Amino acid sequence: MAIDSDLELMLRVCRGDTESFEVLLRRHRSPLVGYLCRMVSDRSLAEDLAQEVFLRVYQARKRYQPDARFTTWLYRIATNLALNAIRDRQQDSKLNGGAERTSDGEAGSRLTEVADGRPTAEQELIRSDRERIIREAIEALPARQRAAVILHKYQGVDYAQIGKILALSDSAVKSLLFRAYESLRTRLEPLLKGGQL
Repeated sequence: MAIDSDLELMLRVCRGDTESFEVLLRRHRSPLVGYLCRMVSDRSLAEDLAQEVFLRVYQARKRYQPDARFTTWLYRIATNLALNAIRDRQQDSKLNGGAERTSDGEAGSRLTEVADGRPTAEQELIRSDRERIIREAIEALPARQRAAVILHKYQGVDYAQIGKILALSDSAVKSLLFRAYESLRTRLEPLLKGGQL
């Protein structure tokens, strides 16, 4: 039995097929939550944002235009929501004296779990100092650079698709990623010199 493409499923959703929407939800929920966890460093918030993304997809189903990949559209919505959440959290942090809190109440920001809850190699490695340093370096990037790096390195999205998600030209994406990777290279230089990367 052939697996339906995202486009075929979304076109059915446009015609009112809720089962196709459930298939899209099951197919993309876990990677989307993983992306959002990396963006906002808070699993609970990532789960809420993912739910909002799919709600917006469903609400906009009749206006859907298949001029880009479904995943491009999905991640554009997710990225915009994540960037808004980051901005709102930064504003709240400034108003509350600068102490940012994670969902479990500890100071600082960190990735608490992998999206689907099963222990993975990444979850085990994240406990090490090396992974903590890398994660903190990515989290320290400006929000749009962070989104571009996570989409490129963790989600495997190409430059053209990143451009569509972030509403940037190809050259602007290349420039954004160049600046992000240069910043990461500088921050991670002690690991590079020590041969730990």
